[in-house]
Amino acid sequence: MDARPYSQSCENNKNPILGVLREALAEVGHVLEIGSGTGQHARYFAEQMPGICWQCTDLAQNLPGIDSWREGYSGDNLPPPLELDVRSDDWTVTPPEAVFTANSLHIMAWSAVESLFRRLGELAPPGSLLCVYGPFNYGGDYTSDSNARFDVWLGQQDPDSAIRDFEAVDALALAAGYHLQADHTMPANNRLLVWRKAPL
Repeated sequence: MDARPYSQSCENNKNPILGVLREALAEVGHVLEIGSGTGQHARYFAEQMPGICWQCTDLAQNLPGIDSWREGYSGDNLPPPLELDVRSDDWTVTPPEAVFTANSLHIMAWSAVESLFRRLGELAPPGSLLCVYGPFNYGGDYTSDSNARFDVWLGQQDPDSAIRDFEAVDALALAAGYHLQADHTMPANNRLLVWRKAPL
């Protein structure tokens, strides 16, 4: 029996996400994934894009599960996961030329989302990419009834969790020096947003 952590949503969305990332990351050699969760995405994307070093990060309690997805992987582009709490003022991980995060902004408290963008603004190199996957509201409205129900469920699990407004997140990105490059419509009422940090 496979004891690795497993997310059905990761299994469902990995191919659509890969399709966007192949193009967005075509000239990238190193990606920092923030909030790697189970580790499924990292294993799959590292396999499918062997020219990219895929660095996982997450809270300490999630690292063993992520590491279990590395077992048996024969490539050299999936290093051991690193601990990272985006709320920390002392990041021990330096963002490389691209950052990816999936289904994380609606789980974090808004203060953590603010911290994430602030630290990327301080640490990520000019010209680097930021790719964010997940559900978003637009103009203060849900994009589907299922997202409205999902938002209610999120609030029941944790009052700090909620689907974020695109405009509020984009404002954080702009304040951190990022400019929106693409807003991709994804299955299951999700989006994949791509920002690029302004060059010097």
